[in-house]
Amino acid sequence: MNSIKVIKVQSKKEMKMFISFPHTLYQKYDNYVPDLDSDVEDFFNPKKNRNLAYADVQPFLAMRDGEVVGRIAGVVSHKSNSTWNKRIVRFTYIEFIDDLDVSKALLDTVAEWGKSFGMNEIQGPMGIIDFDKEGMLIEDFDLPGCFMEFWNPPYYKSHMEQLGFKKGADWLQIRFEVPEQIPPRFQRVADYSKQEFGVHVVRKTKKEITQGYSHKIFKLLNESFAQLYGFAPFSEEQAEEVLARFLPFLDMDMVPIVEDNKGELVGIAVTCRDFSDGIKKTHGKLLPFGWLHLLKAIKLGKQDKAQLMIIGIRPDMQGMGVNATIFAHLIPVYHKLGIKWCETNPQLDTNVRELSQWKPLNPKTVKRRRCWQKDI
Repeated sequence: MNSIKVIKVQSKKEMKMFISFPHTLYQKYDNYVPDLDSDVEDFFNPKKNRNLAYADVQPFLAMRDGEVVGRIAGVVSHKSNSTWNKRIVRFTYIEFIDDLDVSKALLDTVAEWGKSFGMNEIQGPMGIIDFDKEGMLIEDFDLPGCFMEFWNPPYYKSHMEQLGFKKGADWLQIRFEVPEQIPPRFQRVADYSKQEFGVHVVRKTKKEITQGYSHKIFKLLNESFAQLYGFAPFSEEQAEEVLARFLPFLDMDMVPIVEDNKGELVGIAVTCRDFSDGIKKTHGKLLPFGWLHLLKAIKLGKQDKAQLMIIGIRPDMQGMGVNATIFAHLIPVYHKLGIKWCETNPQLDTNVRELSQWKPLNPKTVKRRRCWQKDI
């Protein structure tokens, strides 16, 4: 048997192989939700991904006997390294067969590539910015995946441990059923916050967001996320990139924006109906008919699950009832839309304040995922 060879992805043919590999690897796993092929391709395209102005990236393929047996991408996020005074090379889009030689070859290749930039630590899965997928699933493999998350089989965790990687950070997701009524505690706190600070939900149109309000939103996110693991502030160009990626499929009734009595932005939550089933039906391809499955899932979908993508509160207003105000708004909206339960995006397991906010909703913690790290 030929040995494993890791190659740089340089040609269109190799990029096509890089993109299609997970579709074959995960075809027997019902809980896997594919990326759209076009999204993966765009990640590496400077004309489509403005974040590449702040990072170097390189995709790789692991080959054996002429067949793809693994893939990975290296990321040097110069902005994040500068923010945290680190020399870290990240890895993302990591997939491999259950063969330790393959996973080792992939990660060693990214480590060596990172050393060429002067990096001394490898970390991942993480992308360029916080809105890129991050974290390797290490628990609850039997639960359905989501379009906003990586999914991987159980053997990945064992490989990382055998290769000497340690925990860098863990994220948890919160799952809760939408209560029939607004929990009394939320209502009391929301009422108090309104009385004391004039906190209230405002509705903004997509046009208002794109015509200037987005600057307030990303200023708020930069302030509220500043201390989160690996976070680097969004530039104006990066904010526009995020808006272009996510705004088109949002229902603004599910995006409560909270202002105070001075009209200043103090909080925001971005939620959407989970349309992962529609993405699964596309098999990663928008053409010829994948776009129709996705459009139906977004516009006409009857999925009873919501995904809470982000929640950001201005630091000086944290603990002042903004969260309660957000959910006092969302719960009736969810009922109107037929949404019965909600799952958050990953949240750091060390962020006790954020995790504790869900207590009135009788939450379950699910889908622990890990960012691994190792000196190189």
